[in-house]
Amino acid sequence: MTDLVDDLLTYIDQSPTPYHAVIETAGRLEAVGYSLLEEGDAWALSPGDRRYVIRAGGSIAAFEVGSAAPAEAGFRVIGAHTDSPNLRIKPSPDVREHGCHQLAVEPYGGVLLHTWLDRDLTIAGRVTLAIDGGTETRLVDFERPLLRVPNLAIHLYRELNQEGLKLNAQRHLSPLLGLGDDADFVELLCAELGREGAMVDRDQVLAFDLMTYDTQRSVRSGANGEFIHAPRLDNLASSHAGIEALIRAGAAGPSAATRVVVLYDHEEVGSRSTQGAGGTFLADTLERIAIGARGSDAESMARAVSRSWLISADMAHAIHPNYADRHEPGHRPKLGAGPVIKTNSNQAYATDAESAGFFASLCARVGVTPQNFVTRSDLGCGSTIGPISAARVGIRTVDVGNPMLSMHSVREMAASADVDPMVKVLAEFFRGGPS
Repeated sequence: MTDLVDDLLTYIDQSPTPYHAVIETAGRLEAVGYSLLEEGDAWALSPGDRRYVIRAGGSIAAFEVGSAAPAEAGFRVIGAHTDSPNLRIKPSPDVREHGCHQLAVEPYGGVLLHTWLDRDLTIAGRVTLAIDGGTETRLVDFERPLLRVPNLAIHLYRELNQEGLKLNAQRHLSPLLGLGDDADFVELLCAELGREGAMVDRDQVLAFDLMTYDTQRSVRSGANGEFIHAPRLDNLASSHAGIEALIRAGAAGPSAATRVVVLYDHEEVGSRSTQGAGGTFLADTLERIAIGARGSDAESMARAVSRSWLISADMAHAIHPNYADRHEPGHRPKLGAGPVIKTNSNQAYATDAESAGFFASLCARVGVTPQNFVTRSDLGCGSTIGPISAARVGIRTVDVGNPMLSMHSVREMAASADVDPMVKVLAEFFRGGPS
């Protein structure tokens, strides 16, 4: 049996972009009997059906229809997101300065910019092509080291160690691709697409969504392998936990409630998109399940919502031993100490007493003790899909996550011991748990 931590690392390495994460997730679902539904088709569903639906390439919702109608048993929903902060390639990327060929990039989300310096970067994403009078979108992944954003030598920046590194996103982040008059980026892209399939001419390239990522593989570290070092832990670790919990619960037997996992794109930039949590993806999916049930009527969706729960799973801030003062006293989650319930009175998180108690009771049922996180009152608080989904769909919601360090770095850090407990709690949620 594959170790769960190693499986997480494989999932991350197979998912350099949201589009690849969706394909990796779909493959895992199909291996246990899930099949694709198209949003444009009419849905005919029966109890026990295992299906998934993809929106805009970067978001996926999977569900197992419950043995009871949603109006009677509700939905059990886990939400997470597929996107992570990175440097994305601009539409006209080629920049040639001082004998160097660079690419123009734009930070996506709240990037820890300095962590992207002096890393062996590559590019992955999707490309839309003109094919036979229409269009076709293909995934691409260069995989090999291709780019680097070099630091400025200390000899030319003597004040750095005293004043701190100051990076301008426009002037200081363009990675080096080549020297002199080498081929432009679109030609390089066409060659890579040709390596992976049929040859492509540059005039066929209509547009692309491409992003950089670090080529170093995900690993365990520490004296006893107690740490995980990986890119995109925020939030592929939660996406993996949700899917693994869905698969485990399904293997254990049916549920009266309909089980759902939704993984959104665009959380890191506010979720305002057709495939983001601010869009209609989850609401549309749940409504189609509810109204398609036997004996449904105009009130079925509203009745289902009143009997439903949503767990918003996103990573949490562990106490940093070098910056302990940046944490709220009494709310300092530790690496390796289990899932974290995240609370914010101003609704940056959707947690309230009812939903926090609900999650704590799930933890107790599987022998897990949850931790708590509240940000310092003099610091701003990040947010999640939790409040957005709760407002959009109307389902009671709790925000949780595993503790981690280096959030939004090119390589992040978490504890191996936290992987399994979260999956156990989420699987218990799907098995039924308290109502």
